[in-house]
Amino acid sequence: MKKTEPEIKINNLNVFHGNHHTLKNINIEVPKQKITVVLGSSGCGKTTLLKCLNRLTDLYNNIKVTGEITINNEDILHSKKDITEIRREMGLLSQMPYPLPMNIYNNVAYGLRISGRKKKKFLNKRVEYYLKQVNLWEEVKDRLKEPASSLSLGQQQRLCLARGLTVDPDIILADEPTSALDPVSSNAIEERFIQLKQYYTIVLVTHTLRQAKRLADYVVFMYLGEVIEQGPADEFFNNPKMERTKSYLKGTSN
Repeated sequence: MKKTEPEIKINNLNVFHGNHHTLKNINIEVPKQKITVVLGSSGCGKTTLLKCLNRLTDLYNNIKVTGEITINNEDILHSKKDITEIRREMGLLSQMPYPLPMNIYNNVAYGLRISGRKKKKFLNKRVEYYLKQVNLWEEVKDRLKEPASSLSLGQQQRLCLARGLTVDPDIILADEPTSALDPVSSNAIEERFIQLKQYYTIVLVTHTLRQAKRLADYVVFMYLGEVIEQGPADEFFNNPKMERTKSYLKGTSN
């Protein structure tokens, strides 16, 4: 099988929170248009890794980041590009959905408007398009003027995903995006990821082994700030090489 070109290359990434060495010499290649699952127990550094990818670490004065993160042949940690442009290349889905305090329609239209696309006819078509991309259109097409907060948590999460897609990202970053959702809503999000990976590179953080097995094309397993093992999902789950990985998969890891 032809090797997939990596979308993201992480070389020698280190993160320090004050005196605490949070991420230690991280080296990862994230394949293009696949779902890469970052797996590991709470506190292992998964979310910090995600924050490095869209430079959210810049928001904290006590965090120091060294190394390289190359996306489309550009090191984003040392780029002269505006940080807003860097973040626009990545849609971020958090654990809890955070819809904007406006109606359903305007939540989706917001990303289109800030990029200068404001014609009503265009907005109407694109709002419908993105809501269909996340399987939400049929549920809300008659409620577009209602507050986004009136939606269920699962619907809000799909709305936030639609809003993130409007800025035309190349990459979707998802930080335990189903942890607050019921099983039906979780399944809806998972199904969308499987369909969306034909257009986007997806990096999904989870501590749920079952979800990782359902979704992953490639797996990165972390423990206490280090990458213990990584590889294609079939190989990772069926033929793990490291003892700590084997213990984790058996449910006996600390």
